[in-house]
Amino acid sequence: MTKIKFIYFDVGGVLILDFSNTNKWQELKNDLGITSATDPEFEAVWQKHRDRVCLDLDVDKLLTEIQSKTKLKLPSNYSLLNDFVNRFQANPSIWPVLKIARNKYRIGLLTNMYPRMLKAIEEAHLIPNLNWDVVIDSSQVSKQKPDQEIFELALEKSGFKKEEILFIDNLEKNTSVAKKLGWQVFCYDDQNPEKASGELEDLLQ
Repeated sequence: MTKIKFIYFDVGGVLILDFSNTNKWQELKNDLGITSATDPEFEAVWQKHRDRVCLDLDVDKLLTEIQSKTKLKLPSNYSLLNDFVNRFQANPSIWPVLKIARNKYRIGLLTNMYPRMLKAIEEAHLIPNLNWDVVIDSSQVSKQKPDQEIFELALEKSGFKKEEILFIDNLEKNTSVAKKLGWQVFCYDDQNPEKASGELEDLLQ
């Protein structure tokens, strides 16, 4: 195995525990007042725009259309973005891994994010305040995983060879693209973060 020199971390499902493999999406809809009768309309709006929400479409701009289609009455100060972030959880099991990584390697984020979401996650103190060497935020670069273009950009920004990069993500569809491009990969099990973090810690020691 080639020596690792740069590590890219995903955020949702790795650094934080987001909606991945949970019922939080259904809980959010329930709390909004979405019923079995209005769920198809809500999902239709979401599916219509989901390809853009990690690129250039602010999710809060969907609220007018959501309310029109579902007849929901939301408070004027309601933010779908903040509702998402408020349901995220920190993943303290990975913090020792981040400490090792920060001390031994160059590190970065390679993440699909809604516009403004990464800042909101940082302000909520869900991830440690690290001096990341590179941040590849899909909403900032107008590219998203698993498209190959975002990995090519991340490789260029890292300044290292492809085989010297380790990419950590919780979705195999993302790690498989990085692996095909010659990166080292670790598919993080968001259903067992303590075990996954322990395995990562052993790998990086």
